[in-house]
Amino acid sequence: MIALPAIPFDPKTVRPDLSFEKAVWEQGVSRLAGCDEAGRGPLAGPVVAALVVLNPDDVPEGMNDSKKLSDTRLRALYHQIVRRAEVGVGIVSSAEIDRVNILQATFLAMTRAADALESPAEFVIVDGNAVPPALKGRAASLVKGDARSLSISAASIVAKVVRDRIMQLADMRWPGYGFADHVGYGAPAHYAAIEKLGPCPIHRMSFRPFKDMARAA
Repeated sequence: MIALPAIPFDPKTVRPDLSFEKAVWEQGVSRLAGCDEAGRGPLAGPVVAALVVLNPDDVPEGMNDSKKLSDTRLRALYHQIVRRAEVGVGIVSSAEIDRVNILQATFLAMTRAADALESPAEFVIVDGNAVPPALKGRAASLVKGDARSLSISAASIVAKVVRDRIMQLADMRWPGYGFADHVGYGAPAHYAAIEKLGPCPIHRMSFRPFKDMARAA
């Protein structure tokens, strides 16, 4: 059974490194992937997950939790990651989210990302505190993993950039909601657009405010 080491960390000063990866490699695993998602909280758009298998001899510099990086840095790192590592991406639509709930949709996106790799990962380190059922037995969760593991940092960058691009395309298809700016999150401008225009096909109807609107109707 593969186990992650208990490494204490200070969230104010920690930077992601390969400590967890090295511990897993030393247990006989060669194909190790980091996994993270983007888009659990928005009112619209898909949830996107990525798995990244880094080349330990060619790791892009400057990776971190995607939320701590500028858009310019994110895009630059994304291009480096997809050139220098193996990447799998999984996407679950807003309609699927409504059918199965956001937690199960996140697990499904991660499973699809794992299936999208050229060959299966032997072990996956998943950001957060839960492992998708389909990966049980060959994965471990790591709380705040995007700030602690470079493999997860890489996955967080890929997932965010892919999802942001999807929402930029959505902005062209459904203008007026501001998707290119807030990428589907509950910004005041987004709520105002929903009030004016109503929901569009990529809104998550199982989320508030849509559930409340349905009750009031």
